[in-house]
Amino acid sequence: MKRRIIRKKGPVQSKAINYDGINFKSGLEKSMWIALKEANIKAEYEPTSFILTPKFHFKQKSYERQSDGKGDYIDRGDKVIRGITYKPDFVGEGFIIETKGRANDAFPLRWKLFKQYLMDSKANVVLFKPQNKAECYETAEIIRNMIKEKTIK
Repeated sequence: MKRRIIRKKGPVQSKAINYDGINFKSGLEKSMWIALKEANIKAEYEPTSFILTPKFHFKQKSYERQSDGKGDYIDRGDKVIRGITYKPDFVGEGFIIETKGRANDAFPLRWKLFKQYLMDSKANVVLFKPQNKAECYETAEIIRNMIKEKTIK
């Protein structure tokens, strides 16, 4: 009998889950939602995107292949370059939560740019990045204590 070979499809593929009428992109996001709900903490799921770098028109010449390394080595300049945006998973009064099991290659850079954005805009928020279910519940507990102590609203 022949064995079936199962090949991975790149980075971790999380499964979308519908819970409380919300389409979460992963089980970890759902766990964070449940932890917040059990702690009576109000937060919105993916309410807004932040523009980390705006789009711009690169007017010069730029000889390169396509970003995947395929295609011909030709002038790919004189194009509008998309901006970099970031949409955190949960935003509440005084806090932002990004649930991240295993990050892809682009996430660390985007996370640093988001932190810089918050510093530049002088946003008074506390960031959380739980990476497993236990940390989701710990995050909710920390936020609940901060609300009690009035260090966040």
